[in-house]
Amino acid sequence: MSSSDLENKNDVRQSVAERLLRLLKTRGELQASDAGHLLGTTGEAARQQFVKLAKEGLVEAKAVSQGVGRPSQYWQLTAAGHARFPDAHADLTVQLLQLIRTSLGDSALDNLITSREKITQENYRLAMRGAVSMEEKLQRLTDIRTREGYMADWTLQEDGSYLFVENHCPICAAATTCQGFCRAERDIFSDVLNADVKRTEHILQGARRCAYVIR
Repeated sequence: MSSSDLENKNDVRQSVAERLLRLLKTRGELQASDAGHLLGTTGEAARQQFVKLAKEGLVEAKAVSQGVGRPSQYWQLTAAGHARFPDAHADLTVQLLQLIRTSLGDSALDNLITSREKITQENYRLAMRGAVSMEEKLQRLTDIRTREGYMADWTLQEDGSYLFVENHCPICAAATTCQGFCRAERDIFSDVLNADVKRTEHILQGARRCAYVIR
C-alpha cells in the first residue's frame, strides 16, 4: 500500500531527465531497465538519458556484483544531483542561525526552535481534525509535508507498523547547523499522530532520506 502513484503519473509535463532525477531521489539507486519501466519507456532510452545526466555531473553509475555473470549497473544521484532539489534559502538561513547563536546564545536559538515547533504542531493538529485511522492521519501528514517540499510518502509494512519517509529535506542546511530542528520534527510527528515514532534513517547521517517507523 502506498500513498502515491508511480512518479511517471505525477507530472507529465516534466522532461524525461527531470523525471529520472526525481525517481533516483525518491526511490534511490536504480538500474536503467527499472527506471525505463517506471517511466513507461525502454531501458535503453533511460540508459541514454542517464549517460547524458552523468556528463552533467548529476548522476553516476556503480557496478554491483550479484553472483555469476557481469556486475549489474545501478545509477544514483551525485551531490550535484541532490543539490538540484531546493534547500529553501539555505545560505541566508544558516547565516541567521549563526548570528542568533553568536549574538544571543544557544538558549535563544533553542527558544526559537521551540516556538517554531509549537506553531507547526498547532497547524498540524488542525489539519488532523476529523481523521480517525492512522492511514488517514499519515496521508494528511504526507500531503502537508510534500507541500512543504519534503517529498513525503508512507507505506504499511508486513509487521503492521508504518514507514513514513521524506525523500528530501528543504531545510537541510539549517538542520545541519542546528540539529534541534530534527528533534522537533520527530516530536511533532509523535504528537499529531498520537503514536510511537522512531527515526531509522537520517539524511544528516549520510542516508538518502529520512525514514520513521510508526507504531
